[in-house]
Amino acid sequence: MLLAAYVAVHSAWMLWQREMPERSFPGMVVAALSMIVMPLLARAKRRVAAELASGALHADSRQSDFCAYLAAITLCGLGLHALFGWWWADPAAALAISAVIAREGIQSLRGKSCGCGATQACCADKATSRTEDPWPKAN
Repeated sequence: MLLAAYVAVHSAWMLWQREMPERSFPGMVVAALSMIVMPLLARAKRRVAAELASGALHADSRQSDFCAYLAAITLCGLGLHALFGWWWADPAAALAISAVIAREGIQSLRGKSCGCGATQACCADKATSRTEDPWPKAN
């Protein structure tokens, strides 16, 4: 919640002051790569989470999805500034990010983060029905 507040206040200040952000082509490359890699990573984590019946890993896969969403918002702000010179696009994107972060924080405080609760029950059912031990003990 503190991060959301900081990003919102800083972004509002940049808008108020009409502060021109720097163009960041490396930042755009990182954001674009994150939009490609993070969904693939999330899918792989979900696959492994299902095999291991791991609610924690499934929750972590949702965080990878979340990272891709943030990268898309960031890329929009950076791209609009770089392409059209819209100085306000980057701080506006940061305000959108602060809203997403705040929503996640509120859900976490309410115990609803990442959909982990339902996954744990599902994973517990899979774990009890499994006949083989994925981590056999060495003799």
